Amino acid sequence: MKKLLIIIASLAFIGTIAFAVSYKNNTYQKLADEYTRQAQAALNAGRYDESIELSQKAEENAALSRAYIDMMLAKKSAEDEMKIAQNKIAWAKSINADKNFPMAFTAAQNKYAGAEKSYDGEDYKAAANYARESVAALDGVHEVTPLPEFYVVRPWADTKDCFWNISGRPYIYNNPLLWENLYQANKTNIPRPEDPNLILPGMKMQIPSLSGEIRDGVYDPAKAYDPYNVAR
Repeated sequence: MKKLLIIIASLAFIGTIAFAVSYKNNTYQKLADEYTRQAQAALNAGRYDESIELSQKAEENAALSRAYIDMMLAKKSAEDEMKIAQNKIAWAKSINADKNFPMAFTAAQNKYAGAEKSYDGEDYKAAANYARESVAALDGVHEVTPLPEFYVVRPWADTKDCFWNISGRPYIYNNPLLWENLYQANKTNIPRPEDPNLILPGMKMQIPSLSGEIRDGVYDPAKAYDPYNVAR
């Protein structure tokens, strides 16, 4: 008898504990509440076997209600995490991360695709994890000032400007060995096209994009450029 009273009391308490959310209003919980009421009434009337049977039904439906609530909470969590990931990917796209940080951007997209697949398969925990990983993939992404597309040659005495030195500057190619890319793109504009050593101050030199990096405008020493990084 004592055990029966404990069962009934614990079932009646279910509605007041952690599931006090909108998801509590579900068919399983309603049945659990109704069976609990009937079990209490049977107990009061001395119909002990019936009360035990009703208590067991109440307990079964309460367990189903908890499982349903847990699923709905997991679904809501997945939706929240996926929304955060969607917004992060949209922001990254708006600052050209797909071009400036292609590996990170692609990783974020792939993780988000995993979140969508898991969500469609009702694996909401996995969906939330994938969404968080999608956001994490963009941790190092930031807005980048486009590298210059043009450079105006300055006097040798001031800057030691030549194809080799210009190519080695971080905002150009960050590697002097890549100087021939500048030469080939600009040789028709130098006094002797066959001689890469002769470039003149004031010449507007084009800087070809080598790895799909965004380049725009003329080099401005007042701007802060991220170094060229072919592996980015």
